[in-house]
Amino acid sequence: MNQIVYALLFGLCMLVPIKQKGIASYYSDKFEGRKTASGEIFRQNKFTAAHRTLPFGTEVRVINDDTGDSVNVIINDRGPFIKGRIIDVSKEAAKRLGFFKQGLANVTIEILNIDDEEI
Repeated sequence: MNQIVYALLFGLCMLVPIKQKGIASYYSDKFEGRKTASGEIFRQNKFTAAHRTLPFGTEVRVINDDTGDSVNVIINDRGPFIKGRIIDVSKEAAKRLGFFKQGLANVTIEILNIDDEEI
């Protein structure tokens, strides 16, 4: 059973899974310098990521299930839009997680901090 946290924000009750498991990928170089969905400029050397539903500014820990390597990233974009993938990370984050050469990894993501100003 997934752990669920109840967040009372602006009078709304939200159900947010604390942990998610799935596949991570990373952004190709063609996105360098482009605006993300949050309006920030994407940089491969920053620790940022895309998630379909988490609010922008949310900090998550991404853990490579095969190696145990982990990194904290900030959600600033939407995606990934490929079935089974739960997060797209920057190239620097993929390197730190040890899946840069493979391109994909089985990961667990844990919510560390939700930026309630973005909700």
